[in-house]
Amino acid sequence: MGELKTRAISGIVIVACILGGIRIGGIFWLLIASAIALISLWEYYGLFSSFSHISKGIGLIAGAIAIYLAYKGCSFTALTLLLIIQSYVVLTIELIRKITINKSYALLNVGGVLSGLILVVLPWSFLVLLRQRPIGIQLLFSLFLCTWSCDVFAYLIGSKLGRTPFAPYISPKKTLEGFIGGLSGSILCAAIISYYYKIPPVPWILLGAMVGVAGQVGDLFESLFKREAGAKDSGSLIPGHGGFLDRFDSILINSTLIFLAFEVILN
Repeated sequence: MGELKTRAISGIVIVACILGGIRIGGIFWLLIASAIALISLWEYYGLFSSFSHISKGIGLIAGAIAIYLAYKGCSFTALTLLLIIQSYVVLTIELIRKITINKSYALLNVGGVLSGLILVVLPWSFLVLLRQRPIGIQLLFSLFLCTWSCDVFAYLIGSKLGRTPFAPYISPKKTLEGFIGGLSGSILCAAIISYYYKIPPVPWILLGAMVGVAGQVGDLFESLFKREAGAKDSGSLIPGHGGFLDRFDSILINSTLIFLAFEVILN
């Protein structure tokens, strides 16, 4: 019961900060998104460190710049250049290391730093950009509430009715029944949001279905990282929840897909 209480309190604080940040927007949302993104990136690099040396500082600096560029509305050309430049900076460091001490980690270091920026930071940059759009508040509320509903329903249904293992080699506790429960919870949440905001229900229900499927796949992605790194959690900064990457793994892929749908396909 003590652990459950700790988990509940931590969850309430997280929900309040996220929803409050979305509601207020502006610099406040930028600071919240940046903090979560950079801490998650640090944890990602921590997992990657079990395989190779990685230039965490360069990745974190590039990550902070990327989110700020998104906030200022800079083009994706600028973001792409940033990713390329930081890769060459990392390569230069490895070149110097090889010349001076005959030891380098060029392939893994460049790949690790770049993959962290792409998989962790860019999705949060998308959330900063989306908040500035006319329906940004509704989109971000829907994204987070549907993702959280998916998590809650997947846990409740899976723990009570779960019988069929879903991905036993990655996450043994996940079941097909839990997956269906999570998908149902996300769709139900999307329907309620569309009713509340008086939005045509079909697009929002489709959004809920996409979030319900992709979010659970995103959770498996992070579980795969942890399993290969031999780690139980990505970190321990959130009492009862593990690390920030543990808590927001589903958000990463969901924010990318919503950005793709509303900023690229439908724009």
